[in-house]
Parts: sequence; C-alpha cells; structure tokens
Amino acid sequence: MKETIEKLLSEVAAFTPSTKEELEAFRIDFLANKGKIKALFADFKNVPNEQKKDVGQLINTLKEKAQSKVDDFKAKLSSSVETSEESIDLTRTATPSKIGSRHPISIVRNEIINIFSRIGFTVSEGPEVEDDWHNFTALNFPPEHPARDMQDTFFVESEEGEMALRTHTSSVQVRIMENQKPPIRTLSPGRVYRNEAISARAHCFFHQVEGLYIAENVSFADLKQTLMYFAKEMFGEKTQIRLRPSYFPFTEPSAEMDVSCSVCDSKGCNVCKYTGFLEIMGCGMVDPNVLENCGIDSKKYTGFAFGMGVERIAMLKYKVNDLRLYSEGDVRFLDQFKSAF
Repeated sequence: MKETIEKLLSEVAAFTPSTKEELEAFRIDFLANKGKIKALFADFKNVPNEQKKDVGQLINTLKEKAQSKVDDFKAKLSSSVETSEESIDLTRTATPSKIGSRHPISIVRNEIINIFSRIGFTVSEGPEVEDDWHNFTALNFPPEHPARDMQDTFFVESEEGEMALRTHTSSVQVRIMENQKPPIRTLSPGRVYRNEAISARAHCFFHQVEGLYIAENVSFADLKQTLMYFAKEMFGEKTQIRLRPSYFPFTEPSAEMDVSCSVCDSKGCNVCKYTGFLEIMGCGMVDPNVLENCGIDSKKYTGFAFGMGVERIAMLKYKVNDLRLYSEGDVRFLDQFKSAF
C-alpha cells in the first residue's frame, strides 16, 4: 500500500490544471466519496498493525496535499476567469479613448453665472437670429447708427424680412422687459456675431454675458458695487477696476470697465496694450427711452445694465494671449483644462 500511496503523491505533485473542469475531475478522482483516498481508508483495516502508523500518516499527507492542490488552483483559476471574462467590458471601443475636458469658455461662462446667482440674478436666453426691433430699435439705436451698417452686423434675408445675427444679448433683455414686470434681475448669456477682422484680440463671433437690474431707486453706485464684487470674485481680492466714461445708445450715463491685467500683473503686455488694464465690459444706467419702449414706467423705475465678453474674461483668468485659440479646436490647447472643473 505504501507504494500505491507514494505513486499517488507523485501524481498530486505533478498535477497542474489549466481549466476548472480539469481541477474538478482531479477533486472527484482523489477526494470524492468514491475517490482514491476514500478507497485507501477503506483498505486501511487490512494493513498490518506494525505498519498502520506509517501508512496512516502517508494517507493523511496525501489527503492534505490533494486538498491543498484543489484549494490553490481553485483560487487561481477563479481569478483568471474573472480577469479574462467577467471584468471585460464588451461595450468599450477596441481602441483607447481619451477622457474629454470641458471647454474653457463653458467653464468661465458657468463661473460668471454662479457669481451673479449668489446675489439674486437669474438666467434668461433668446434667439440668435433677431428682428430689428429687439436687436436695435427697442434699444434706442437710431436708424443712422453705424451698428446697423453691414460693416458691423451680419444681416440675414428671411421670409419675415431682413433679420440679423444678434450683435449682443441685449435683445434677450428687451424680451424680458416686455414680458416681466420689475423688479428684474437677470443674466443673458449667449453667442453673438459682429463683422470684425479676426485677430488675437477680436473675432467675428464670441460669447457674451449681459446683466440687467431694474427696480425702484437703483443708482450708479449700485452698479459700481455690483461690478466690484464680480471682479474680486472672478479674479481675486487684489483686483482693481476703473470706469471710463463712454457712450452706448441704450444706457445713460455709460462707462467702460477695465480690470487690472492678470496676464502681465499690470506690468504691460500686448494683451492690455501695455497699459496694465484690460477692458472687459461696457455698462451704464438703462436709458429711460429703452424702459418706455419695453412698457416700463421710467419715472418709477430705474436700472443698470452691463455686458462682458466671455473670451476676454477667460483670457485674463487663464493668461491666454490669443482669442483665436478658443475656437480652433486644438486638442493640445483644450487638454490643459481637464482639471478646471
């Protein structure tokens, strides 16, 4: 019997299964109720008494090694099957796909909206192809104003007559004023179009966020404090602003707002034209004629409006010195903004 056990021990040591089926067959052959080890225990009674101790130890050793072999390979084969079959996602593409990133314009646009939403501004949207009333006339543009000229505006022929690609999102504000009673506190983000030469500082299409606040007793001081709050929230507590007198048909008085240039830390660069400041928006008190055009009593209500270019804000925030990069779709450029959201 010792020779039989020694032979079985050699078989167990040499056994290396490659599939679960082979391992199961081995287990049945050695460890099942009708297996070889059970048969050895059944014949153990015929072993002479002086050999029982040695033979019994060999049988136990055989059983332990067979069970250990089954346990070890069961874990290995289960891990292999899980890795090769269960963990494979058959819906994935054959070639690796890079994780995308949010566009910097979207990141900055959302940040602007979040900043103003904290002081009660809501978001409103409107069409990009507008009629003359909402794009020009209601906003106090006289017929001879140069913004109506083809040099500044893209006009579109339609069944409804001559339309224009909106030159500002102020057209959305007109729609809000026509359909909503004061107090009004709203932002109008969106894409706008102007017939301009494309350069590092300008493009024929870009993105704006315009704000409008109309209520009783609104003053220019309210406008200044609102814009100061925005500048510090967007660019940091040390940011400085300056307001320069300007002219817009739909506001009176009007101003251009500049912020200290973060691209060069106000030292002077090609982006800020070596002045240390960069213009980011126009603003002013809503002209009474605009309020009356939209059905709002200008003797009871006053308000302020402002409009900024998102690309210009993004240029300052990320120190990008060329507006054209935002619309060229260069993956190498866009890949830098993965950690920005």
